Amino acid sequence: MCRRMKSGPLALALFMAVIAGCAGRPVADPEPQVVRVEVPVPVPCRVTIPLAPAWASAGLRKSDDLETKVRALVAEREQRIGFEVLLLSAAKSCQ
Repeated sequence: MCRRMKSGPLALALFMAVIAGCAGRPVADPEPQVVRVEVPVPVPCRVTIPLAPAWASAGLRKSDDLETKVRALVAEREQRIGFEVLLLSAAKSCQ
């Protein structure tokens, strides 16, 4: 009941089409070209963390007058602001 197909002419036509498609390609490959690709490479951050200064209010005593205490606290505030600047610059150098 099965009929056999005659695939001879069809196979020959397919083979000739494949051969004709390959005839237009050059035989030698083109010369390789050097391409430079810049990729960021992670580098471990090595920053020295600044040491905290000796705070101005560390030497205060209970017996000191109010003016001395306020001056020490104002000086310590300036020290803290400067120390924060150092810490922020160290943190930004790693970004």
